[in-house]
Amino acid sequence: MMALNGIINTAEINMPHLDDWGDPSTFPHYAIGWAWAGDTPFQWTKQIASHYGGTTNGVVLHWPTRIKAKGEVRSQFTHVTDIAPTVLEATGLPFPKSVDGTVQRPFDGTSMIYSFDNPKAKETHITQYFEMFGNRGIYHDGWVACTRHSIPWLMVPLPPLSKDTWELYHVAEDFSQAHDLAAQNPAKLKELQALFTKEAIKNHVLPIDDRRSERFNAAIAGRPDLMGDRTSLTVYPGMTGMAENAFINVKNRSYTITAPVELKDANTSGVIIAQAGAFGGWVLYMKEGKVHHEYNYFGVERTNIGGQTALSPGKHEIKYEFVADGPTPGTGGKCVLYVDGQQVAQGHIPKTQPYAFSADEGADIGVDNETMVSNDYKPGENKFTGKIMKVTIDTKPSNLSAADKKAVEDAGDVAATIED
Repeated sequence: MMALNGIINTAEINMPHLDDWGDPSTFPHYAIGWAWAGDTPFQWTKQIASHYGGTTNGVVLHWPTRIKAKGEVRSQFTHVTDIAPTVLEATGLPFPKSVDGTVQRPFDGTSMIYSFDNPKAKETHITQYFEMFGNRGIYHDGWVACTRHSIPWLMVPLPPLSKDTWELYHVAEDFSQAHDLAAQNPAKLKELQALFTKEAIKNHVLPIDDRRSERFNAAIAGRPDLMGDRTSLTVYPGMTGMAENAFINVKNRSYTITAPVELKDANTSGVIIAQAGAFGGWVLYMKEGKVHHEYNYFGVERTNIGGQTALSPGKHEIKYEFVADGPTPGTGGKCVLYVDGQQVAQGHIPKTQPYAFSADEGADIGVDNETMVSNDYKPGENKFTGKIMKVTIDTKPSNLSAADKKAVEDAGDVAATIED
């Protein structure tokens, strides 16, 4: 999750966990070298959509009653968009003009069935654009023109799109893209660059946004947020697994969490609300009658504040407040716990996760499912033993810095400029 937030991990952080790698307490990713080796014989890796190393996967078709060939290879260009047309043709179903009242757009792909009986059949998917994080390419009739704009593991300032260097490959004869023909055949390169622009316009690729981690956070990316402009969200017990993009955004801003509860005894324990898990997130919980809040920074640093006195049975209002130090992504801030309007604990969170808490774990009310945000309670044993009436999260404007606001505005103005 550090990498997805644009933060480079270090050996200093990782090496103490060397003997733990692979167990449930870790969330490791394979190293760059393995990623590249796994893409043999192609250049580059995942996310680099300009080259086959970032876009090419093998596919196996198995249909004994229809495909008579055994163990053969087909080399016609195909794309993931060809799968649905292939299935429809195979089953004899027509293309659906409307689904539940919604008129369907035509398929972009073509069926692969034409190649089943004839390994030398003329391919039908002759043009396909690619783009991801500014890395872009175009396939057309045996040729590929492409440009590598960014590298996934380098968090560095990127050049203008117009300064990228384009490459040209005749993949019908050079499948591994080993021989760049851009200097030898500038006319072909120019032709394919123009075709990329045409396809990019047709498929709503422009303007190209080459930011990476920033795009996880709607407020910074400048993209629509499912929460819209709302600054308050009230949730209830039983609501679990709420995806991060379907939950109110508390990143890089001040906010409060208010939870009216009813306790049956002075030993109440369990989670009131938690977001994400062991590899980053936050949780408001009780342990042996005492209120706690923990902020888990990528599983690397933790800030836990808690009251010193167990609460009496009956009704109470528990409130947590975070006051951000500043508007920049990843800002730290003051954290305070209140019970019935009285402050019971405070501390300071040095830094927060700027763009995303988790790739898959959501927000839970009354329990912390999947991995645990805090080590102060156990999996399967953290259900709140009192009664939660509701939980309300109130946020304040993120107050992005001038530089961040400009980045958001600039993203809307960026367009791909293809140079001759």
